[in-house]
Amino acid sequence: MSQKLDVADVVAGLKPGMTLFVPGLAGESLAFFEALKAAPDKAAGVRFVGLHFPGINRSDYLGLHAQARQRAYVMTPGLRPGLADGRAELATLDYPGIYRDLAARASEVDLVIAQVSPPDASGTCSFGPSSDFHPAVWAKAKRRVLHINPNVPRTRGSFSVKLAEVDGYFEADSALVHYDAGSSNPAIEQHAALVASLVRDGDTLEFGVGKLPGAILAALSNHRGLRIWSGMVTDAVSKLVDAGAIAAKGAIDAGVALGDAAYYARLEHDDGYFFRPVSETHDIRRIAAIDNFCAINSAVEVDLFGQVNADSLNGKLMAGVGGLPAFVAGAQLSDGGRSIVALPAATDDGRFTRIVSRFNNGLVALPRHAADYVVTEHGIAELRGRDLRGRAEALIAVAAPSFRAQLAAEWDEILRRL
Repeated sequence: MSQKLDVADVVAGLKPGMTLFVPGLAGESLAFFEALKAAPDKAAGVRFVGLHFPGINRSDYLGLHAQARQRAYVMTPGLRPGLADGRAELATLDYPGIYRDLAARASEVDLVIAQVSPPDASGTCSFGPSSDFHPAVWAKAKRRVLHINPNVPRTRGSFSVKLAEVDGYFEADSALVHYDAGSSNPAIEQHAALVASLVRDGDTLEFGVGKLPGAILAALSNHRGLRIWSGMVTDAVSKLVDAGAIAAKGAIDAGVALGDAAYYARLEHDDGYFFRPVSETHDIRRIAAIDNFCAINSAVEVDLFGQVNADSLNGKLMAGVGGLPAFVAGAQLSDGGRSIVALPAATDDGRFTRIVSRFNNGLVALPRHAADYVVTEHGIAELRGRDLRGRAEALIAVAAPSFRAQLAAEWDEILRRL
């Protein structure tokens, strides 16, 4: 029988040496974190594990106590001090690798905190807008405690839990993690239109989050028969549903939804959405079996070989590769599939090109054979099937005009050294 608790009771039960799985993205229990903040000494010696994303999750678990520890998979601002003093572990894995790592270490997890919807008549709770990594640790974790939150929508998905089968639960009316991509502008919309021109009616799409991905989705409103198979989705997808671009029931498969309270409330009633764990959404074999799969992703830089840096800036790690490698690999194996990388041609101030001759300190997220198209606001570089020189020329042609001569000269020097 599941025991009813208070969130303060859960925090009071923490002991040094324990490992806690604390979900991130929209699955994070802000009520649990706030209770920890009120009793920070209970974080001493506790090891927190989970995927928390910069710009989305802002809870600083390491910052709770000088003796707190964390195993993370994506760089966040709060993680940096812990890397310097040895309290943090950063496992540089992609999404499938993160899932496997969590599953392999699940027996080490002393406590899982999972935020769910109130139980239905059968006692079943939904994981709402976040089903990504919970199943990796669920079966083998020593103790499982639910945060029953009335703001969590009851969604359709492949993973749910019976209230009677968990060790305990607490009830708290708490806001969910909200996400706002920010407003677009004409330059972004022009860029997005170029990307949208590569999408065909009937395609299945994957995409990231941010201003440009949101604008790309907005530019697809006149398409028809689109489907979604993605790690994350936002309210921009619902706008496509309302526009008739995505019409079929169950046409949206995702691991996580991110948005505001109105978007989360919609998920309870929109039968287009189906939520799956990373073991399903990022399975290359499943992706490859989807015809006309179109992976659309952003980047920090692309070099003239077509290599993609997606998560570092001047050698400083900003995030992680996430699901990018899996979706690109699946797209390239899909019949009619395409991999599209979209990025601005230069930094916002125009001082630096983002089409570069070579990476000086950038970390490679995709090798040179992976991107089929690279799209900037200046055009589309089609790389698939081109030789070494042709790829470089295509990329220089979509660079910011003020950098093209420099890039061409640097490419000539690179060729001489090959």
